[in-house]
Amino acid sequence: MTTRRHLTVLLVILTSSAGTLGIAKRLEAESNSKDLVQLLETQTCMECRLQDADLMHADLRKANLKRAHLQRADLGRAQLDGANLSGADLSFATLRHASLRGADLRGAILTGTDFMGADLSSAQLDENGLSRSHWKGAKGVEAVASNYASLHNAGVEEALNGRYPEAEDYFNKALIRRPDAAITWVARGISRAEQAKREMASRDFAYAAELFDQQEQPALAQQMRNGAEQVKKTSPHPGGNGVGSSLLNGATSIFQSLLPLALKYFSPITF
Repeated sequence: MTTRRHLTVLLVILTSSAGTLGIAKRLEAESNSKDLVQLLETQTCMECRLQDADLMHADLRKANLKRAHLQRADLGRAQLDGANLSGADLSFATLRHASLRGADLRGAILTGTDFMGADLSSAQLDENGLSRSHWKGAKGVEAVASNYASLHNAGVEEALNGRYPEAEDYFNKALIRRPDAAITWVARGISRAEQAKREMASRDFAYAAELFDQQEQPALAQQMRNGAEQVKKTSPHPGGNGVGSSLLNGATSIFQSLLPLALKYFSPITF
């Protein structure tokens, strides 16, 4: 009887707990629904709870969503120009192809947030604010919004896929953050060499040589000086110089070692 009584008590407790959780979920859903209606009707919903909300294509221009809870929300192609999203939690939210021109994202949590194809022109962002988000392909992203490593590695990815103009652009932005990063000067030089920009590539390799000298790496410095001379002598042909990947050989080949080196020395954010 004692065992049966204990089992009965346990069953009551579990049933009660399940009921409490069910009620809590219903109350949360009702609260989220009320917040959603308030937002759409008034364009103001500070600290509102909109986790997992479907706001795709929503017109939220100049909406006040300060400190709003928008985790995992779908804001794809939403109009958020001038919106106040300061301090909002947008973790793992989708903002693909959304318009966020002039939006305030200072202090926002952007871990895993998908900004691919979004327009962030004139948006207010913390320094390194996008370093934990997916921002490749977004418009108006300034170098200050991403850290050096993520910009550098974005350039590496473009180079490895043969998109050298895009790679050069990312390396330009990375060098704004770290003008002393010899490896990025080399990477940009190779991207330029592959576009037949011989003089510019040569200057990048020569400057990388100076930096390697300063770092007491004379072998790499000499290799860069040789590369600077070689790239000037190589005749261009369709598809670029084709000299970039031949400048560094063996284990130090830039297209083999660039990303691993960045991972080792610059600790880029991974997702």
